[in-house]
Amino acid sequence: QVQLVESGGGLVQPGGSLRLSCTDSGHTFSNYAMGWFRQPPGKEREFVAFISWLGGTTHYADFAQGRFTISRDNAKSTVVLQMNSLKVEDTADYYCAAARLLSSDAESYMRGPEYDYWGQGTQVTVSS
Repeated sequence: QVQLVESGGGLVQPGGSLRLSCTDSGHTFSNYAMGWFRQPPGKEREFVAFISWLGGTTHYADFAQGRFTISRDNAKSTVVLQMNSLKVEDTADYYCAAARLLSSDAESYMRGPEYDYWGQGTQVTVSS
């Protein structure tokens, strides 16, 4: 079974950076497309970023474009979300998720139910 473990969250000042990591243990990591989602306090979960099985395709939410970068290292079974220029509104619990397959429509990667496995989340707080 896939077990995803996120790390790297914490408290950061506005304008700062954080690097979130998500590691899977014991599986062929390249069998899974990976996504990052977040849930701000009191709000619904939302899509943040996606990376395809071999890393050739990435997608970002509008708020993440230009500030966040998703990458993966299949040899290390790790996906990373580099977050720069953080804003107060980026405060949320961040989750990584793994999808064996995705529906064929163009925006399937944005939908939480498309993902088979989820990590426990890591908290990011952006505050001065």
